[in-house]
Amino acid sequence: MTQLEKARKGIITREMKTVAKKESLSADSLRKKISKGRAVIPANPLHKKLSPIGIGEGLRVKVNANIGSSPCESNLKTELRKLKVALNAGTDTVMDLSIGGNIDSIRKKVISNCSVPIGTVPVYQPFIEKKFFNVQEKDFLQSIERHAKDGVDFVTIHSGVRKKIIPLLKKRKTGVVSRGGSLLIKWMNHFQQENPLYEAFDEVLEIAKKYDLTLSLGDGLRPGSIFDSTDKAQISELKELGKLTQRAWKKDVQVMIEGPGHIPLHEIKRNIELEKKYCNNAPFYVLGPLVTDIAPGYDHITAAIGGALAAFHGADFLCYVTPAEHLSLPSIEDVKEGVIAGRIAAHAADIAKGLKGAKEWDEKMSFHRKKLNWNKMFSLAIDKEKAIAYRKKSKVSNDFCSMCGEYCALKGI
Repeated sequence: MTQLEKARKGIITREMKTVAKKESLSADSLRKKISKGRAVIPANPLHKKLSPIGIGEGLRVKVNANIGSSPCESNLKTELRKLKVALNAGTDTVMDLSIGGNIDSIRKKVISNCSVPIGTVPVYQPFIEKKFFNVQEKDFLQSIERHAKDGVDFVTIHSGVRKKIIPLLKKRKTGVVSRGGSLLIKWMNHFQQENPLYEAFDEVLEIAKKYDLTLSLGDGLRPGSIFDSTDKAQISELKELGKLTQRAWKKDVQVMIEGPGHIPLHEIKRNIELEKKYCNNAPFYVLGPLVTDIAPGYDHITAAIGGALAAFHGADFLCYVTPAEHLSLPSIEDVKEGVIAGRIAAHAADIAKGLKGAKEWDEKMSFHRKKLNWNKMFSLAIDKEKAIAYRKKSKVSNDFCSMCGEYCALKGI
């Protein structure tokens, strides 16, 4: 049985107990959230090293880190180093988006070395392994099951990219920026057929239920610029995802919804409200959102700004964005920067929402900052290594820092 099926039957699982303890909740209150589809625990029983986490209503906002090879750069050792850095930086989940090298080998190694939930996008693999126009519906289903058998905990499935929505894309400035969405549309246009992941959604659900695979219903038509935000194509897909969510819940399959994308600040609240409305309060997983398009090299910041506001208004899960976004495959350092930026955004939202324990962390930091207790401050810092490195550069007394020196404001009263 899946976590959702057990929750509906009143069964509190080992995973629910673990997550409830992490979240300072009662196990039964968590079970009720899961039974209503408002929270998920991505936990494939075949992922043996997993320490489960919860995503959803009333829980700490979670952060995902993307890693993975590309056709231009494929090195297993590098990807495993990225994984280690992401875990050390405190990411809650990891997605392996590999599309280069030995994809199966990379995925299996990542899973075997990872204690947090692992996500993938199985639709990529058939297009990589076969000549594009030889890909058939069965290939997508086989890819999903292959990933599930390896122990993947959640998968992005672009089942909401419907043929009838494609004409709405003509008005866009940036078209389709989702890799999975773009590949499927190319396939659909060539064969003049409906999306195979929509047509075979019942079969997808069978696989998901068999492995308790959480479906992350992908936003294949997410806006890639603020000019395309909240347009008819995006909202039409969101409505389709809401219908698919109901179908998944009927089969006891856990679901979360993926969201935009590039969204200006003043549209973020509306986007969260629309997702909660059309998708019946299913957990919302957002990429950023990025609030401006002019900051290549700094998009971890544009995403953190949008992510904090989105999480405050009800987004449950933030996909990190690194400084390399739109420019290159992220480096190991980019991965760390992306995770830390995402965690800052998530924590800021947790404070604003009054989540138990969030403000207390800051209160401890403030107490030790007033006392100029550097070691205590380092122990509480979200990035201890960077804080220590800056402190060492200043080369001054423990009585102050090099900003004010002997005129330190904190020593005034």
